[in-house]
Amino acid sequence: MSDTQLETLASRAGLAVDWIDANGQPQKVSPAVLRAVLTGLGHPASTTQEIDASLLQLQQVQQTKHLPPLLTADFGKGLDLAHYFAPQTPCEIHLEDGAVLNLKLDAEAVLPGLVPVGYQSVNIAGQHFTLAVAPSHCYSVGDAVDSSKPRVWGLGVQLYSLRRPGDGGFGDTQALENLARVAGERGADALAISPLHAMFSSDTQRYSPYSPSSRLFLNSLYAAPGAILGERALRTAIDATGLAEELHRLEQQPLIDWPAAAAAKQRLLRALYDGFCQGEHPLHEDFSSFRHSAGEALENHCRFEALQAERAARGESLDWREWPPQWRDPGSAALAEFAEQNAGDIGFFAFCQWLIARCLERAQTAARSSGMGIGLIADLAVGADGGGSQAWSRQDELLAELTVGAPPDILNRTGQGWGISAFSPEGLVRNGFRAFIEMLRANFAHAGGLRIDHVMGLQRLWVIPRDAPPSDGAYLYYPVDDLLRLLALESFRHQAIVLGEDLGTVPDGLQEKLIARSMLGMRVLLFEQDQNARFKSILEWPDNALATTSTHDLPTLNGWWHGRDIEWNVRLGLSDAPAESHWRAHRQRERVGLRRVLGEDPQNFREESHETDQILDASIRFLGHTRAPLVLLPLEDALGIDEQPNLPGTTDSHPNWRRRLSGDSEALLDDPDAARRLEILACARLQAFERDR
Repeated sequence: MSDTQLETLASRAGLAVDWIDANGQPQKVSPAVLRAVLTGLGHPASTTQEIDASLLQLQQVQQTKHLPPLLTADFGKGLDLAHYFAPQTPCEIHLEDGAVLNLKLDAEAVLPGLVPVGYQSVNIAGQHFTLAVAPSHCYSVGDAVDSSKPRVWGLGVQLYSLRRPGDGGFGDTQALENLARVAGERGADALAISPLHAMFSSDTQRYSPYSPSSRLFLNSLYAAPGAILGERALRTAIDATGLAEELHRLEQQPLIDWPAAAAAKQRLLRALYDGFCQGEHPLHEDFSSFRHSAGEALENHCRFEALQAERAARGESLDWREWPPQWRDPGSAALAEFAEQNAGDIGFFAFCQWLIARCLERAQTAARSSGMGIGLIADLAVGADGGGSQAWSRQDELLAELTVGAPPDILNRTGQGWGISAFSPEGLVRNGFRAFIEMLRANFAHAGGLRIDHVMGLQRLWVIPRDAPPSDGAYLYYPVDDLLRLLALESFRHQAIVLGEDLGTVPDGLQEKLIARSMLGMRVLLFEQDQNARFKSILEWPDNALATTSTHDLPTLNGWWHGRDIEWNVRLGLSDAPAESHWRAHRQRERVGLRRVLGEDPQNFREESHETDQILDASIRFLGHTRAPLVLLPLEDALGIDEQPNLPGTTDSHPNWRRRLSGDSEALLDDPDAARRLEILACARLQAFERDR
């Protein structure tokens, strides 16, 4: 078997055979790993014959003169079509507004850059394609607040952590709505939230918001039904199900009991649906309209949920990749028959999606009405579970046989496997980027901004065959310029900002591309230091990235200062004694370094108060004075909490995604410490604005 042919196939399929690791050392993917990854991409490579056949198939696709369904271009710039057409070929372009442009390709077979921004329909020599013309940049923070040099601030919150009376054991959209109002009243322009992607209603043991079933739909557990259907309907449903005592018990728990709380909420939603279906409800028309406009995508998701519920009742696998053939195909006749026989269950899941969509819409309206220039910032996970709804319904566009992660590095010697699937680059092109565009639209729908987790995935992702260790993976490259153009176009159309989480190993050139498109990167106080624990001064922070104290995967500022993350790692056996000693010594150097840079501001450490309060207050003032267009302060740091939401590398041993904040969401910011810190941040942002304008 020829390794040369294998490597040629891998390169043609978008895989990096050679790559540089986090230590700057060159690495090479082994032939065995290449064969496994290629097979997962749909290019069998186990034998010489398979390699030759896969290579031939790829060559035929790449050399074809037939246009893909969609091409992208930048506004004002020509589109090179020399691969497909002769120079001077006439073009007819039907614009979204109904107008028609009649143009010709130029002498180099380039379509002139005269086509306006939007999705335009192009006909050339009997071939048809959609041309997505992108604006030069995304809708920016400056656009949102009408300022050429914005210096605004917002809060970050894990939605499930919020509390309100009657929430049933975890935060919901009513608690979010309440928080949005009081945050806006205090001058916040944004409220960033944890992912609300659809989970698995038949498997309540799975609740990590970054491992969803689908990024096209929402987690209906977060709906606050009373806000849409009325408190009377909600009370009637609670009485009918006898859930009052259970809901009260769940609200008193120190940590979220997801399986019990989800089961109770689902029973309640089912009772509400039964009541909704009886008689002439005034919202029937709105529900029908929602369901109709959501179309096939919603129908497929609801059918998937109903199929999983039936299989769960029988004790059968919920993973569609293990289902009988007739259920694996969303378009099969058997599935259509199933849908007819289970119309009630499918209608229920559609009802749940309608409820959560209307609830989230209310929360964004409340945020903007309170004075926020941006409002809610949604969070887009890197991928979705390969056994979930999105992978099932978009099988040609998602890689269900490969998972996403990270190669071994300094912090993770064995690498990371995140257990989620990603888009197929070839499948995206083949289908006109349908799955990517519909995902963007779904997540921009009720938000003023979108945070893209691991934004490096727009350029490349570390993909791993199912059941293989993370080290046995390879980097898969994506059509990054096409994806960035589509992202800019959808951002522009929805008037929503884009934030790219670019923490970690960033491929060369990506940050420059993000900056050029006005997509904010992310800078975290705890990371803005060199190996000698020298923290960057205020003016060393860039003006093209948001600033924050911490993230959901890192210790809170209080926890970091006191080494709570180190304690957890030692307690769970993730760090031995020598490593702990080294870690604590380095943390002490970091503490000295942070205090040194904070001490450069004469406003800091003037008040006689607890050391922790001094550090938190000073850190928040420091970030407020940076040139970042947007500062996001996690609620945990506003409140001075010492425990972090998630400890990467753990599952049941640390209460990931289960911690709740104390106090009603409507009164959280009345906490004296939180109120003081928000005032510090608001004043610092104003001073930064006056300094830099």
